[in-house]
Amino acid sequence: MTAASSHAISIGNRHTEGMSFNHWATRIKSSALPAYQVIPDLIAEDLRQGRLAPRERLPPLRDLAVILQLNYTTVVRGFAEARERGLIASRPGLGSYVRGSFIGLPLRAGTGAEMTMNMPPEIDGHPAMQKMKEAAADVVAGAAMHDLMRYQDFGGTPHDRDLGARWLAQWVPHAVPERLLIAPGIHSVLLGLISMLVKPGQSLCVEAMVYPGLKAIAAQLGVQLQPLAMDLDGLIPDEFESACKSTPVAAIYLCPNLHNPMTATLPMGRREQIADIALRYSVPIIEDDAYGMLPAAIPPALADFAPELTYYVSGMSKWLGAGVRTAYVLAPNLASSQRVAGAMRATTVMASPLINMLVSRWLQDGTAAEVLDAIRAECRWRSNLLSQRLADYGVRTQPHGFHAWLPLETSEGSENTASEVAGRLRDLGVAAVAGSAFCTNRQPPEGLRLCLGGSLTRDDCSRAINAVIEAI
Repeated sequence: MTAASSHAISIGNRHTEGMSFNHWATRIKSSALPAYQVIPDLIAEDLRQGRLAPRERLPPLRDLAVILQLNYTTVVRGFAEARERGLIASRPGLGSYVRGSFIGLPLRAGTGAEMTMNMPPEIDGHPAMQKMKEAAADVVAGAAMHDLMRYQDFGGTPHDRDLGARWLAQWVPHAVPERLLIAPGIHSVLLGLISMLVKPGQSLCVEAMVYPGLKAIAAQLGVQLQPLAMDLDGLIPDEFESACKSTPVAAIYLCPNLHNPMTATLPMGRREQIADIALRYSVPIIEDDAYGMLPAAIPPALADFAPELTYYVSGMSKWLGAGVRTAYVLAPNLASSQRVAGAMRATTVMASPLINMLVSRWLQDGTAAEVLDAIRAECRWRSNLLSQRLADYGVRTQPHGFHAWLPLETSEGSENTASEVAGRLRDLGVAAVAGSAFCTNRQPPEGLRLCLGGSLTRDDCSRAINAVIEAI
C-alpha cells in the first residue's frame, strides 16, 4: 500500500473503496503546526463533513504513516492526541476507529432516539403547543418586519427585558430589567462571561464533572480549569475554599440544579457555604441554572446569597427547546451588566429580535407557563420510568429531570467500563455519553449520562431503556 489514491479500507462489516487520505497529506504539508497536532483536527473535520462516520475503522498506523509520508511515531502521537480529545478509540483486534456522535434507535419512520444531547421532551399535540403556534403566527403577522431585521442594541428591548425579569423573579426575586440582558443562548453567555472574568494566569473553578460545552469554551480561550470534587449532593464547599487559598481563582462556575450529568441539586446549606467563601475571597460566581425551571421547588439561587458577586444565567433551551436561542444573564449591578454587554457584543452581536419577540409574547400571554407545566409533567413521567426500570443498577435521577446518571460497576478485566457499555449501546443503535466527556480532573467515574428527551415518545423511551439494560 504505497499510494493514497488507491487505498481502500475495510470498515466494520463494509468495505469503502477509494477512500483517499490525499487531503490529509496536503493539509499536513501546508500547516505550520506539527503533524501530530493536525491529525486530530483532520479526523474531527472529516467526521463533521461526512467523509468519516462513527464506528469507521481507520487505517493501521504504519500504513497511514506511509500514505502521509510521516514518521511512524508522529502518527502514533497524532492518534494519541485524537484519543485524548475523544475523537477515536481503539480495541484489540479492531485497531483504531472513529467515535463521534451517533444517531440512535431507528424509531418512528427512521427518526432516532438521540440520547447524546440533553434535549427536553417534546409535547406534540398538547393544547399549550397549539396555543404557542397560534401566538407565534399572530406575532409574525403583525410584526414590522424591517424593524426585526435591523441591528438592535445588545440585550433586548426594554419591553423584552422587563418581561424576562418578571419571569426570572420566580427564581431570583431581586431580578430587575436594568441588570438583565437577553442573549442568543446560554452557551454564548458563558463564552462572554469567561472571556471577561478570567485573565491570563488565573483559573476557573468548576465541578469535577461539567457541561462539555464549558470545557470547549475553556479550551478555545486557553482558560485553565480548576476541578473541584463532588459527592452525591454536588460540589463540596471545602474544595472551593482550598482552591481559593492555593490558586489564583478568577471565578467559579457551577450548575446547582439538576446537575448535568450527575443530576444533583445543591442543598441550601452548601449554597450558603459557597456564597460565603466567594464573598470572603471576592470570587465571582457564574450560576448556570439551565435546568432550574424544571423542578416544582428548589432551594434559593446562589444569587440570593451573594447578589453582589453572582452572574445568574438561565434560558429556554432545557425546557422549551434548544432551537429557542433565548437566554438571560442577570448581572450583579448596572456596571457589570454593561461590561457583560460589551463582552458578548464582541462575540455574538445580538440575539434574534424575532425570537425575542416570540418569547416575550409567550411570557406575556401565559403560554410559556402552560408549556412549562406540561413539560414538568412529562419530565416527571420519564424520570419515574428511569427510576423504576433502572433502580437495580443504581441510577440517579431527579423527579422533574429528563436525564439520568447510570453508574457502572467495574473490576479488573471487566467489560462494563463506560466506553465498553457505550460501544454495546451503539451496536444496539442507542447513543449514550460516557463520563469522560464531562470530566475535568482526568479521573472520570465509570458511568453514563442517559437522556429521555427530544422527540422520543413514551414507547420510544421504554425501548431505549430496554436497550440500556441489554447493554449492561
